[in-house]
Amino acid sequence: MGKKLVMAQKRGETRALCLGVAMVVCAVIAYYILGTTMLPLYQKSVWTQKSTCHLIETSIREQEELEGKKVPQYPCLWVNVSAVGRWAVLYHTEDTRDQNQQCSYIPGSLENYQVARADVEKVRATFHEKQIFYCFSTTRENETTVLYQRLYGPRTLLFSLFWPTFLLTGGLLIIAMVKINQSLSILAAQK
Repeated sequence: MGKKLVMAQKRGETRALCLGVAMVVCAVIAYYILGTTMLPLYQKSVWTQKSTCHLIETSIREQEELEGKKVPQYPCLWVNVSAVGRWAVLYHTEDTRDQNQQCSYIPGSLENYQVARADVEKVRATFHEKQIFYCFSTTRENETTVLYQRLYGPRTLLFSLFWPTFLLTGGLLIIAMVKINQSLSILAAQK
């Protein structure tokens, strides 16, 4: 009976060690992927200065080009604001500016024109209600664009690092508990 119990303990300890090591390896891989994808985008982001924007005007434009490619006609919102003491164009995110520089906001669904138009109207109404809101600008002197929302800000970086950190901590705790259990069982066997 004692030999079966010892064998069962060893199998359980081996499985727990494998789980802990697998969790640590997954965390290291996740850190590597985040370090090569998210971290450079965060470091390259020049939109670090939080400013107050005052709405000047909004208009809805019809567009037929997205990321340099011809697409069916879709509505987009164009927003002019006053930020950091000068006139500027507001873009929803960094990606919006890269997709089409003629649009401040591009609706998520472009398949149905009526749904896209309703989405743009809703965002336009929200801007007209607020009039004054926070935006992100760059410290460059001649920059005439600001962002409404940063994709690659500190909060996003912290949220993306949470799960790998949780995996690493959990894996190390499992490994530590197994090793402590092994050392305590050796001490108990010696007495």
